[in-house]
Amino acid sequence: MAYLALYRRFRPVTLDDVVRQEHVVTVLKNQTETGRVGHAYLFCGPRGTGKTSVAKIFAAAINCEHPVNGSPCGKCAVCRALADPSNLDIVEIDAASNNGVDEMRDLREKVQYPPVAGKYKVYIVDEVHMLSTGAFNALLKTLEEPPAHAVFILATTEVQKIPATILSRCMRFDFKLIPQADLEARLKAILKEIGKTYEEEAVAAIARAGAGSVRDMLSLADTCVSYSAGKLTYEDVVSVLGGAGFRETGELCAAMLAGEAGTAFSLTEEILSGGKSVGMLLKDVLNFLNACSVAKMCRDAEKILALPADMFGAVSAIAQKTDGHRLLRATEIFADTENALRYSASPRIVFETAVMKAGMPAADYDIETLIARVSELEKRLDETPLRPQSPAAAAGRVPLSDGSEKEPAAEKKSALSRPLSGRTEREEPEFFASDDEAPPFDETPPPDEAVTGGNVYFDPGFLPEPARAEAGEEKGAAFTGPERPQAVASGRKKSAVGAEIRAERPVGGNGGVGTAGNAGGSGTESAAQGAGAAPLKPAVRASAVQGDARATFGSFLRALRKTAKNGVLFTLCMDLDCVYEGEKFVLYTESETIYASLTRPEHRALVEGALSAIGLGDFEIRLRGKEKDDFNKSLSELKEKFPGVKIDVK
Repeated sequence: MAYLALYRRFRPVTLDDVVRQEHVVTVLKNQTETGRVGHAYLFCGPRGTGKTSVAKIFAAAINCEHPVNGSPCGKCAVCRALADPSNLDIVEIDAASNNGVDEMRDLREKVQYPPVAGKYKVYIVDEVHMLSTGAFNALLKTLEEPPAHAVFILATTEVQKIPATILSRCMRFDFKLIPQADLEARLKAILKEIGKTYEEEAVAAIARAGAGSVRDMLSLADTCVSYSAGKLTYEDVVSVLGGAGFRETGELCAAMLAGEAGTAFSLTEEILSGGKSVGMLLKDVLNFLNACSVAKMCRDAEKILALPADMFGAVSAIAQKTDGHRLLRATEIFADTENALRYSASPRIVFETAVMKAGMPAADYDIETLIARVSELEKRLDETPLRPQSPAAAAGRVPLSDGSEKEPAAEKKSALSRPLSGRTEREEPEFFASDDEAPPFDETPPPDEAVTGGNVYFDPGFLPEPARAEAGEEKGAAFTGPERPQAVASGRKKSAVGAEIRAERPVGGNGGVGTAGNAGGSGTESAAQGAGAAPLKPAVRASAVQGDARATFGSFLRALRKTAKNGVLFTLCMDLDCVYEGEKFVLYTESETIYASLTRPEHRALVEGALSAIGLGDFEIRLRGKEKDDFNKSLSELKEKFPGVKIDVK
């Protein structure tokens, strides 16, 4: 006997053999047992899900003399007659090649002849969506009122192409894709029956490649069985599928997700030069990125992916190291590339461009990429340890080029008085809840900057715009220009935003510096003479100013910047308005998007923490305009209840 492909050899012969599709099988069983058989059926769904097989089983079952559980017995005279290929009681028509009006007219004439062996004459029209418009119109009347012995079963994979006039005349059944677990169970049973040993990972790979279709899975399994002489292994399946090796694909994806565009491009050239097609490599990359997404998001990822232990470990390691936004963006890039390859004359260039784009997030201005870059910077900032202060810097000594150390001079400008554009991030003043939390100021001023008396300048350039306006306008301090407001080094001064500035000025052994412009030590400064130089230690204490909403808002922003370390949240808060309602501090916004973001539990917790740091516990975030809507609603209710009363609104 000639060899039969696996999908033909193991085609279901009873409804119980059909994989899943319980919603279809149950209805057909009940109709067969009760004799309530319709005249027209429409089986629609993806390929390889059992439409034609179920149609053949049902056609034989309704003619069987003694059906068993809704399926043909296969032993009676009718079943034996229907098994003969020459029998004409069950007619299969390929609508792809018989799609004209003449073929439908011929069918309409032949349908009048009664069956020979059974009770019904069944016409199975496969790929019915291929019929022409004229053929559909020729079939309409016969399909609606066929002879009592005629049953039509129409099968299609594209139900949207069927005219509504045909759909309304048929009993419709939608076949679904088969879950992977059922495909694996079916394949294991078949491999066991043919005597082929296998690895669990190999079966899972074949079932996953079948993508819900039993026929596709068995066609791949047929090839894999012929490829492997002994035990069917995962490596055999990968070789048959023709994709790049798992290791090469993993290295390529890891390089892209890590931002190593050069390495990723080199690996791409190496894989493509080995003879792999661009389309297959793209499919492998998408599958690997999808596996990384599953490993990152799902708890039972190992069970879902069904990969060998070492492969799952590699996927999991890459997924855990990768930011979710970057993984999402890389998947979107290659998903778009899949569509671009269909119309491209240079698929290799299109694919390599996608590799560079995924591996160079700095060159991509997509919102997901920007968020991923911000997240990466925040992660690095959190992981970077504070630089320990050297003993020489702690003593205020300046190392010279000849190896010696220079004692600090009293007439040096604090880093706070230097222009903002010339500062580094480490020089920016920090805000602390108490003096004890302020670290020593590890910065020695350049020798070319001299001041007249060790004064400390408060430069509000780092403050948000509302706080800068408050500090400049209400306190009369002009922060632009060569002259700046000065605070006596030995004293304290409140800033415009409620921050307390304190500076401990170094005092030399040869005398101190008095107030601005006056040399010579006196008063409290003389007690510090001879004690050695101490480094400048600026500390800014942020606190709420009861009744002064703008000053409190400035303190809140500085505390949020220090405690939250969330650039997106800080940017959202800068656009807020504020007001005191008694002792309650209220933050307003007119944007529903900003309001929804700030009221999320994680963002509200950060805002509450920043306000608590400056001594505020009673606060509220409101959407501007909501109060007006509530007032208008209440006013309308009053007017409805008291139509004759005049209501004045002031």
